[in-house]
Amino acid sequence: MDILGMLPSFGGFFGSVLAFIVALSVIVAIHEYGHYIVGRWCGIHAEVFSLGFGPVLYSRVDKRGTRWQVAALPFGGYVKFLGDSDAASGKDGEAISSLSDAERKRTMHGADLWRRAATVAAGPVFNFILSIFVFAGIFLFSGTTTDDAVIGKLKPLPGPVDMFEPGDRLLKVGDAEIASLEDFYTAARDAEPSPTVTYEVERDGQVTSFDSVFPFPPVIDQLQPKSAAMDGGLEVGDVIQSVNGTPVYALSEVQAAAAEGQDNPMELLVWRNGEVLEKTLTPRQRDLPTADGFESRWLIGFSGGAFFEPPRITLGAGDAFWGGIQQTWFIAQSSLSGMWHMVTGAISSCNIQGPIGIAQTSGDMASQGVAEFIWFIAVLSTAVGLLNLFPIPVLDGGHLVFYAYEAVVGRPPSDKALNAMMMTGLFLLLSLMVFALSNDFFCS
Repeated sequence: MDILGMLPSFGGFFGSVLAFIVALSVIVAIHEYGHYIVGRWCGIHAEVFSLGFGPVLYSRVDKRGTRWQVAALPFGGYVKFLGDSDAASGKDGEAISSLSDAERKRTMHGADLWRRAATVAAGPVFNFILSIFVFAGIFLFSGTTTDDAVIGKLKPLPGPVDMFEPGDRLLKVGDAEIASLEDFYTAARDAEPSPTVTYEVERDGQVTSFDSVFPFPPVIDQLQPKSAAMDGGLEVGDVIQSVNGTPVYALSEVQAAAAEGQDNPMELLVWRNGEVLEKTLTPRQRDLPTADGFESRWLIGFSGGAFFEPPRITLGAGDAFWGGIQQTWFIAQSSLSGMWHMVTGAISSCNIQGPIGIAQTSGDMASQGVAEFIWFIAVLSTAVGLLNLFPIPVLDGGHLVFYAYEAVVGRPPSDKALNAMMMTGLFLLLSLMVFALSNDFFCS
């Protein structure tokens, strides 16, 4: 049974909350386990490993004396090490003073500097490792396309797509000769939208020509979360046949209509499994990454592609793992670039989502299927790992800054200075959370 596929039956709110809790629980568990296991390897004793906050629903103590627990509020977690006063690894001076020298070595405040740094850094690192392995697993499972311009699988469309057969090799699109899949994409982008296009294909050693659908028809391959298309009830596989009464044959025509109309409603006729539906959507302005930074565009929120899927080949484990590393790096790099552009005012600060926005995105991704939801978890894991490395006291990055200071000066900051900086960091973090939450209410 596809549990994630049942999410819409709970309704938008409950489905989104459930998906958010599942995603956050996985990410937090991996993050905190990174702290725990590396701390254990470094000889630092963990007293409590908690998934969630508040009243404890379930707990058990293992043979090492660590209490593993699940708490009622599933919006985070923590590892409390020996000598910690709280979940943020504050120093319990009274408790530490009563420990022997050997026992102090087993605390986060008495262990060697490198052991403390490794334990703190392990949380974000484990988030990145989770992302890499998830992406690698998806690449390994789904494979990759070759550069051959060959029909693998036809998409169900209302036009004369059945002229093609799986295995057909494309030789021409209109007047453009096709030697590779990249040639096909170039010809599709350059072609003027029209009801049909002439194709030349090789089939069983014979060359034949016929007219068929435009190379990039307005078919929905993927919906973007928190988009007009998602909220307006469009589905993967839908084909847009007209916009504001004007027939459309190419994906680019829908994109152009959204850009031209901006925030004006668009009347769509949508083909879905032989049935024609009427939909009204209003484009939303979004900031999209480009090679030179970001650009602002009006979108209804879906991506498409060719009228067919190319054949796929299996990737080796090494290639899949490298692809996972590259994808994780791309997300981290794009996130940092986006933050910088928000700080400089180049793009809107509405790009920062709070818990409500993230929950809605979780539900939207889960409603599209297991693979999409797992992909989203990996993306969110990268973001969580990156955020925790920010040099803000109370975050892992702030602790690493303190350790760097200790390494240079030869002693840690005073307890008074640490407490002041921790309070400042907590204020900054809460302010950011309030700002992000306000975006959930006031940004479309």
